[in-house]
Amino acid sequence: MAAASSSDGGFTLVEVMVSIVILMVGLMGLLQAVNLSIEHNMRNTLRNEGASVADSALAKELSKGYNNVSTSTYNYSVNRVVMNSIQKSYSVARTGQAVSTSKMVNFRVSWRYKLARYDVNVGSVSSARPQ
Repeated sequence: MAAASSSDGGFTLVEVMVSIVILMVGLMGLLQAVNLSIEHNMRNTLRNEGASVADSALAKELSKGYNNVSTSTYNYSVNRVVMNSIQKSYSVARTGQAVSTSKMVNFRVSWRYKLARYDVNVGSVSSARPQ
């Protein structure tokens, strides 16, 4: 019967520890990439929702017809559910201006995410029909 040599003993404790450290560094990089992609996804979703709020406000105003479009300035808030669970508040600032036979209407939608402020601006001109 031959005696077992010392090279047949399997992994040493140092080899196991080194492999665990290498694995942990890789996993930490992967987790950072996941966090970054979630943050970018959230910003894009909030921006799309803000653009939707601005677009619907502008469409509602322009659907009134030229004579009923107001040129007044006012602010209001809109609450929306984003990503099926997050309640987000959007601030809407409306401005208007009469120019000759046209009325210009602008909407600025603002929101905050991670201490930064984001804005979406939309506007349009409604003109009186010539007689």
